[in-house]
Amino acid sequence: MAKESNAAKAARTARIVAALRAAYPEARCELHFTNPLELLVATILSARCTDKQVNAVTAQLFRKYRRAADYANADPAELQAELKAIGLFRNKTKSIRACGRKLLERHGGEVPQTLEELVQLDGVGRKTANVVLGTAFHLSRGIVVDTHVRRLAGRLRLSAQTDPEKIEADLMQQVDPSQWIRFSHWLIWHGRRRCYARQPDCEHCEIQKLCPSATIPEAHPASRV
Repeated sequence: MAKESNAAKAARTARIVAALRAAYPEARCELHFTNPLELLVATILSARCTDKQVNAVTAQLFRKYRRAADYANADPAELQAELKAIGLFRNKTKSIRACGRKLLERHGGEVPQTLEELVQLDGVGRKTANVVLGTAFHLSRGIVVDTHVRRLAGRLRLSAQTDPEKIEADLMQQVDPSQWIRFSHWLIWHGRRRCYARQPDCEHCEIQKLCPSATIPEAHPASRV
């Protein structure tokens, strides 16, 4: 495939954005939460775990732990048992308790609203910070790069990078800032519903014509006209 010019890539990216918007008008974060603290905890728990698994656990967790102080003062063995259904539950127990302590000590128990402050919390990297800022506070400070966004950015040739922060930087250059929050939701929904990791459904893909990686199975001879 010939190298794509910057102008051509920009035009293709704009068409991808428009097509995904049309395909997934209801796209949103699929973690269940009612306030920024719940979203922060749920996103920490979602690392290497499905949203469905997290939602099953937090349905009970959020009834018991309502404030940062509840997590900070949680009995480690008890909290660990409550998170046992989630992958890496031991490390996540430590992160959530430590995160609760820092929220109390540095932010009066409230979730901060800057990327710089959020990434100083235990268990929080740029991805989690961008989720909280964009979804809880509607602040467009970056693009969430999870496993789906990383996979699709490569398949769509929007980034040749493998490091999430470098992928984010590439996407931020190509997508208008007003679309950053929704763009990550659109890619995540597309990754979960069409562009699967092992067998992407290219044949029915809404952006197949815009994807350099798309492969369409050849029609069976009997079906040809």
